[in-house]
Amino acid sequence: MGNPNNFYLDKPDKKGFAPIHLRINCNGNQVKVSTGQKIEPKNFNKSKQKAIGLSVESHEINHYLDFLRERADELLHHSNKKIFVQDEVKSVLNEHIENYKESNNVNIVKEQVALYGKPFTFVDLFAGAGGFSEGFLQAEHNNKFFDFVVANDINENCELTHVVRYNHQLGLNAEFLKQDITEPDFLDNLLEKIDGRKIDVVCGGPPCQSFSLAGKRKKFDKKDDLFSHYLEVIKVLQPKYFVMENVKGILTKEGGKIKELIIKEINSIVDTKEIPLLNTFIKKIRKESNSFLFDSIVKRVELEKLLEKDKETGKADFISFVENKFKKLTPKIADYKTSKTDENINTIRHGFNLLARTKEWEKLKRDIIKEKDFCNIDSDDFANSFTDFLTEIGSENVISKIENSFKALKVPTNYKKDCEDIITALKIYTKSFDESIEILKSHCNISQKKELETILESIRLYKIEQPFVANASNYGVPQNRERVLFIGCRKDQKYISEIPATVSEEEKVTIFEALYDLDFIGNNQEAHRYEEIDISAQYNGTAKKMAKLLKKRKIDGKPISKGGKSFAEWSKKGRLIERFKPQTKPFYVRNTEGLENGEKYFDILNNHKTSNQNETVIERLGVILKNGNYRKSQPELEKLNLSTNKRNYNVLKPDEQSSTIMTIADDYIHYNSPRSLTVREMARLQSFDDSFVFQGKRSTGGNNRKTEVPQYTLVGNAVPPLLARAVASEILKHIK
Repeated sequence: MGNPNNFYLDKPDKKGFAPIHLRINCNGNQVKVSTGQKIEPKNFNKSKQKAIGLSVESHEINHYLDFLRERADELLHHSNKKIFVQDEVKSVLNEHIENYKESNNVNIVKEQVALYGKPFTFVDLFAGAGGFSEGFLQAEHNNKFFDFVVANDINENCELTHVVRYNHQLGLNAEFLKQDITEPDFLDNLLEKIDGRKIDVVCGGPPCQSFSLAGKRKKFDKKDDLFSHYLEVIKVLQPKYFVMENVKGILTKEGGKIKELIIKEINSIVDTKEIPLLNTFIKKIRKESNSFLFDSIVKRVELEKLLEKDKETGKADFISFVENKFKKLTPKIADYKTSKTDENINTIRHGFNLLARTKEWEKLKRDIIKEKDFCNIDSDDFANSFTDFLTEIGSENVISKIENSFKALKVPTNYKKDCEDIITALKIYTKSFDESIEILKSHCNISQKKELETILESIRLYKIEQPFVANASNYGVPQNRERVLFIGCRKDQKYISEIPATVSEEEKVTIFEALYDLDFIGNNQEAHRYEEIDISAQYNGTAKKMAKLLKKRKIDGKPISKGGKSFAEWSKKGRLIERFKPQTKPFYVRNTEGLENGEKYFDILNNHKTSNQNETVIERLGVILKNGNYRKSQPELEKLNLSTNKRNYNVLKPDEQSSTIMTIADDYIHYNSPRSLTVREMARLQSFDDSFVFQGKRSTGGNNRKTEVPQYTLVGNAVPPLLARAVASEILKHIK
């Protein structure tokens, strides 16, 4: 019996398109079957038997060719009949094709794409090195995959790393927006980059330093409020899913209030098409006695429909509406002669002015926070001055002063409710959608509350209950890095509550598996190519034990009995799916100017350079390595006069997973050598492929890490790609 042989191109037609034929070896004879498809010869790879490129057309053709190949294989290898004549082969295959077309009433290629082949788009905010991006591009399920549209970060080195990896190396057209998400024109610029494309998934992790369990939390740190700006992007783009990643500390920050606030804000994102239904309900239960308050709620709800560029006008109209109520009330609660000079009346009037100028005050606030951050104002005599001013200009504080001024006025009893309604209306102005609805609920009876709940079910755009903690080691990453994931699911999509682990506790990837093939480098050395590692020579009596740690695995880390690759082998080969055809070999550049000038350094191995540590440091690390940790080493270090104020020494255990990889290499001691880790080794522990080159400076000191974002910082702050891949794969399983 013969085997399916290959696809080949016939002579091109006048338009330059060549018919694709299937050639099969059947009992020593060749059988030719017309596929009915045509392609430009330049777009067909003869050796790989596939259409070239990432276009939908190429993907359609490849899926169709795979279908024909599978049908031929079924016919020749899995049928009861052992021998076929040529005409039988052609007849059966043609019947397969025609029956499929007939039953689906569409072209086979189009049908396959509709079911399995449509690419889904994603945007990566706070992208950093690109951990989310890398994982999403690795993901594939039933021929569903992700196309990269835009990444965003504020740092030039993040942009450089992105551009080199995705545009130069992989040949993608992914855009990069280097801008602070808190800037007023950020959304406009993001939409310009997206260029009208529908976005299916938004991912990103707002910087987490300000609420990390590892460090002191800062008041009015600009990073604290970035999640709200992230959600503003979600409101505008309305993706099918969004993923927000953060540190575990966010679950306990301020007694869990921050976590609950995030969930409330997510639940407050509304389907604007359903707002008229809610407004009809409000108007139905509205009474003369509560008309002003109910009209305020309607106006607040209407703000949800406005685009970001129109919201300032909408907010100003809201304040004007409330202010008009106060103007009509003023003669009734204050003497005409004194109302122009009364401190309380003036406080209320000026408070309205301040609230109406939200845009201006927010800009001032951003500038002050930036200045505070730039000058590193934190634990000093200046910090309280900045904090006090920022508190004073906040909307909540302005409303509080207005409320106190109303209380200070001797308001006649019959007008007190009007004053209270004005204060409530102003509070509605600052509240989220859900908080405004709670005020509405307080004015509803039992049956009205039930009707309202039904309306709210239809109006909420996203479903989310609680975030969950994902440990990267459960997804084939050799690192116990715990991260909190908020996954928002649009109401027309299948709900995702958790990301299933890809490896069990016993199957987890060890540090040795990840790093053993990089062990050929010493102190103050740099390597640009791989070398053979002789485990028996390196580890003497423990060689057998170390060798047993090496396992063959699937791409997601799952051990496999046949085939597969070790973690190190996967790292060398790369985990990107086959649809990617790299445009160039991996390379390194020092900066953007170097890239523009063509100063590219092509090496087989990149980012593998150790620090230049002096003899004292090496001796100290040797003692700590021998004893297993810093605490046990203290007596010996003191005896040898090797003590240091530094306490963050993590000795890597080869048969375990590492602790959370941070941004400072000196915090880790190699399991087999008294030295810190290289960027490449830290990247391995994060599950980055070796083809992913970190650009710019290798390291820098102190606060410069914030602005320069060197390679070590890029690696340490990244989302592990294999964790991101697991998230993306789960989304692909559910997305419609």
